[in-house]
Amino acid sequence: MSRDLSRLLRPRSIAVMGSVWAENVIAQCRKMGFQGPVWPVHPTKATVGGLKAYASLADLPEAPDATFIGVNRHATLEVVSELSAMGAGGAICFASGWTEAGEPELQDRLVAAAGEMPILGPNCYGVINYLDGALLWPDQHGGRRVEKGVALLSQSSNIVINLTMQARGLPVAYVACLGNAAQIGLAELAGALLADDRVTAIGMYIEGIDDAPAFAALAEAARGAGKGVVCVKSGKTEASRTAAASHTASLAGGGVASSAFLRQAGVAEVNTLPELIETLKIFHVHGPQIGTRLCSLSCSGGEAGLVSDLAQPFGIDFPPPSEAQRQRLGEILGPIVTIANPLDYHTFIWGDGPRTTDVFTTMLSGYDAGIYVIDPPRPDRCDPASFQPALDAIVSATKTTGKPAFPVASLPENFDEDRAITMIDEGIAPLMGLETALGAIKAAQTAPGQPGWRPAAALPPRETQSLSEAEGKALLAEAGVPVPRSVTAPTMAELRERARGLTPPLALKGLGFAHKTEAGAVRLGLQTLENEAEMPCAAGYLAEEMVTGTVAEILLGLRRDPVYGVTLTLGFGGVTAELLADTVTLVLPVTEAEIRAALARLRLWPLLDGYRGRPRGDVAALAGIAARLGQLMLDRPELEEIEINPILVRETGAVAVDALVREART
Repeated sequence: MSRDLSRLLRPRSIAVMGSVWAENVIAQCRKMGFQGPVWPVHPTKATVGGLKAYASLADLPEAPDATFIGVNRHATLEVVSELSAMGAGGAICFASGWTEAGEPELQDRLVAAAGEMPILGPNCYGVINYLDGALLWPDQHGGRRVEKGVALLSQSSNIVINLTMQARGLPVAYVACLGNAAQIGLAELAGALLADDRVTAIGMYIEGIDDAPAFAALAEAARGAGKGVVCVKSGKTEASRTAAASHTASLAGGGVASSAFLRQAGVAEVNTLPELIETLKIFHVHGPQIGTRLCSLSCSGGEAGLVSDLAQPFGIDFPPPSEAQRQRLGEILGPIVTIANPLDYHTFIWGDGPRTTDVFTTMLSGYDAGIYVIDPPRPDRCDPASFQPALDAIVSATKTTGKPAFPVASLPENFDEDRAITMIDEGIAPLMGLETALGAIKAAQTAPGQPGWRPAAALPPRETQSLSEAEGKALLAEAGVPVPRSVTAPTMAELRERARGLTPPLALKGLGFAHKTEAGAVRLGLQTLENEAEMPCAAGYLAEEMVTGTVAEILLGLRRDPVYGVTLTLGFGGVTAELLADTVTLVLPVTEAEIRAALARLRLWPLLDGYRGRPRGDVAALAGIAARLGQLMLDRPELEEIEINPILVRETGAVAVDALVREART
């Protein structure tokens, strides 16, 4: 259901209920210059916050567009029901004590009372509209009126209050909190904020995504409208609920799946609130994506080296200038300056506006975007006038080339807020803090998602059971996955008889163990099964022909995710993936091409790709297996998890030599 939130977010009239909280809302609306009427409602007071109070909602001149409900939870139920019946535009439910306090039934009654009327919360701070000066907000904030800007949406009220206190020049159009999101969820509220033409981008602090397909649709629509989406996702360290069952569960749990989802949906993800703010500046000025070819300029070799060092963990590199650029820059700067990227242009041109502009423009012309390290002196103790020609040259370089030029202060406090606001109004996004700026630039390079991509629907948690390895491999073979020739038997004596047709070397495995290696239930390289002892606690035995000519051992895991549907995780086999934290995770559906591209992101990828003369593995075969098993998971909802650890990749082909399969318990 898509509700019309326009009256709630952009009200022409506001009602406030409560006492102290209502006074705060009135004060904030007055401070921000809200032009519409604000109507306090109080049963006994004649005035609230200096305004005439109405004894009841029925006494109001008309149904309010938006109402801040600052009364207790039980009274909130009655108020919401009355507002809905009178045709009000929406309400903020401030009170706590609902599902978060163990009373979900009370929250259900609130949603029922609201009917078709939109409500935010409960347990919600509210909404600030800096465009129109309309605040349904009971506390202080650090924002200012703007004509256009970004929206900030948070599942934590305190986090977003802190964000409003930023002094980095970011123009904020809206601040909105979800609270318990009893009725209106993350994607719906974000979509309503982005629907305002004056909103240029949206930044979110997310604790959990309630509807992943809807969120993916939101991200695609935002890109289509030329608006960037950037998130900080909390909860990355949470333990997976099935971590003991498989390697995949621990590798794909917590924040790994959410990061994969955001990347595939085309949403930029950052780790810190400063990176969130700086990424939003880039999106506000330049739109939802910048290019990946970067140059860096500074008047110090130390700064040039620092940029290179700090950029490396972000995967940012600096391609060398073209020959034409080298020649022109050499003509301007002279023989002493080494023409490179990052470029230390020395101080020979400092204060010379035309030459500085020529250098800055010439360098930027060969790249997608430029970093200009510049720390203007603090104006309270110094005279920053000598820095103005360089700042003007940055503006000129952007206007001449049409490419983003980012003034970057190495320390965030070295670029004052007023200067930042002025430059943003000129179409320049100044970035504060060198490391933070690099993180923001990397985030702003996030590519869009595939058109129409949506994750599979998530299934509710259910009881599961494990298949034996033999049963799991039979399922793989049915799906077209190569597996070794094998036999099974309940006892070693019977296994010896059945294995006489297998070609050694053989692998002997005990069945009934989630982790056979740790249980000592794997014996490899056997020429015969004669004299092999029974394995304690084994539920049966499997013997199979060992695979030769292996290039690499790969872990492949597919599992149901309670939020994102189905995830696919790939890494090198055994415990290597866990020890090195070297895995890639994707959210289904994905193509074979996307799987191959993901494999190439592994740090150990060169071992598959012919490192130092080694044979190349058949990556196409591996990707084909992953794609087929992914489709199997999508087609058969009873399957909970498939883990192959390892798949043995050869120069031609790949073979699954171990399988852990879980399915819903019947």
